[in-house]
Amino acid sequence: MLTRALLLVVLLVGSVGPIKAADVTVSKPETVGLSSAKLAEMKAHFQTYIDENKLAGITTLIARRGKVVHFETYGDRDKEASSVMQKDTVFRIYSMTKPITGIAMMMLWEEGKFKLDDPVSKYLPSFRNQKVFRGALDGGKLDTAPVERDATIRDLMRHTAGLTYGYFGDTPVDRMYRNSDLYDQKNDLKTLVKKLGRMPLLYQPGEAWVYSLSVDVQGRLIEVLSGKSLDTFFNERIFTPLGMVDTGFQVRQDQVSRFSAVYGLNKETGLTALKPGEGLLSDFKKKPTFLSGGGGLLSTTADYWRFAQMVANGGTFDGVRYVKASTVEMMRKDQLPKKLGGIAGGKAGLGFGLDFAVVNDVAKNGGATRKGEYFWGGYASTLFWIDPEEEVVAVLMTNFIPSRLYPLRNEMRQYVYDALEDAE
Repeated sequence: MLTRALLLVVLLVGSVGPIKAADVTVSKPETVGLSSAKLAEMKAHFQTYIDENKLAGITTLIARRGKVVHFETYGDRDKEASSVMQKDTVFRIYSMTKPITGIAMMMLWEEGKFKLDDPVSKYLPSFRNQKVFRGALDGGKLDTAPVERDATIRDLMRHTAGLTYGYFGDTPVDRMYRNSDLYDQKNDLKTLVKKLGRMPLLYQPGEAWVYSLSVDVQGRLIEVLSGKSLDTFFNERIFTPLGMVDTGFQVRQDQVSRFSAVYGLNKETGLTALKPGEGLLSDFKKKPTFLSGGGGLLSTTADYWRFAQMVANGGTFDGVRYVKASTVEMMRKDQLPKKLGGIAGGKAGLGFGLDFAVVNDVAKNGGATRKGEYFWGGYASTLFWIDPEEEVVAVLMTNFIPSRLYPLRNEMRQYVYDALEDAE
């Protein structure tokens, strides 16, 4: 149930009309201890990606202490149409959907709908009596063993539930995912979870960190626990009250002219627009059957900043509380079992909270971060991060697949922290 304050915001948003990206007030960086000169250097640097035809378009937004002090656009949202990048361009945010799903889950947790250490099978019967991959047998069959303990909801939220993704590994279980109809876009969340629960787990729950479909399972849990479809829950509890007017699972008719094209590198033609159906590129012009809590949302830079700033504020935005500060605190703390040592055994200096990655060791992470920072990115090279110590929120949106081909994320971090140091 919405609080009275939250209901009032919903009514006000509906009465005053859409909040637009152009309405975001941009303050002078020095008012919050950032260097304008260093941020100008960042802008010039990112412009080189456009000038050298490495990227089609970018947006960057930086806020500190709740004030936006940098909001810039570069290049085109659609080169072929000669349509320049705008502040209200709609992007495919892919896995930046995950933290939104995490916040939705914790809203229900606060309402007592579940406990973090409840078995997933308590709410999703297909996760009962699961089997765990042990080895490959002749004829393509898999040798399995009984699960030692049921995966919990905490396991889902920290990617230790035994699941995988199918696209980022080449184990027999990954291949089983790929070769099945698991990713058939005709599946709704109920169907996906039913099929997924019957497949072997890649590892015993709690014994590894593997990036996975677990956030899509969380999407189904939200539906079961709330009695509402995932898109309805998101709209009612997060998007509408926060003023995230351009965020959803579908491109509305009024957004078509602002919807970003997506690009990749072709060996022969260089930077090339990708067509719907290529890779993980969906059309989004029609409402999808599969409402992916792990990667299905579209959003704008300003919309996503509103969400991230709410989280950074300890669960509040414009005087309205969405989750408790203690809940955000728990989400941004490393939740991985100590025996794992972090993601990839701790080699990257990262842990994982509840649907956020967490920086544990700056030196191991490469130095362009700060301890305690929590973040996530998306398949089309997008990124957001929150630095609770420095009170920084940053969002980078672009339209290039795959991510990590260019060091955009580390470069933006480095410029922001240099801007902090130069202003001191």
